[in-house]
Amino acid sequence: MARDRAKACELDQEKYDADENVKIICLGDSAVGKSKLMERFLMDGFQPQQLSTYALTLYKHTATVDGRTVLVDFWDTAGQERFQSMHASYYHKAHACIMVFDVQRKVTYKNLSTWYTELREFRPEIPCIVVANKIDADVKVTQKSFNFAKKFSLPLYFVSAADGTNVVKLFNDAIRLAVSYKHNSRDFMDEVLQELENFELEQKEDDGPGQGQQEGTKSLAAS
Repeated sequence: MARDRAKACELDQEKYDADENVKIICLGDSAVGKSKLMERFLMDGFQPQQLSTYALTLYKHTATVDGRTVLVDFWDTAGQERFQSMHASYYHKAHACIMVFDVQRKVTYKNLSTWYTELREFRPEIPCIVVANKIDADVKVTQKSFNFAKKFSLPLYFVSAADGTNVVKLFNDAIRLAVSYKHNSRDFMDEVLQELENFELEQKEDDGPGQGQQEGTKSLAAS
């Protein structure tokens, strides 16, 4: 599985004539505006691909960072976040995270702690940006202090997917952070996740062909 994804990344880099590839994931409760933010940033050029196997949506984008062409894979949850947890494959080889809450719904802000805990379980060192979305509904929220970002020394962006406020800056900064992390990280957690994937594959092979194996595949896709 991991080898297939690595090969796909290489082919995509050739297709888009990119010098390198980075992966940026989005986290947050359902309906906080993660998909809308990406669509606002990508505008007419975005071509989302539904990857039902992983229960996510993949957006591809090319950017220029320090004179190099970077192919960016933006991963969106496609509703998986309703279960308050993501499969390990979602985090695999991610280089940055955009974590979003809705300024009009306090529960989405409170749940940032849960998302952040899970993120750090799989990706303890990648840069993470906290995003306060939907400020167009009440611009006064930009004067409020959100202690979560301060507590973990994370950058906080006030944005609006509806009118585009700070959206371009958010994603451009996230891309730069992702590229910087990729160049300066040992990515030891990827080795751990690779071992877990290999273990899962061995377990499936031990189950052998038949109904039990089919059920195991379905549960992985749905998890």
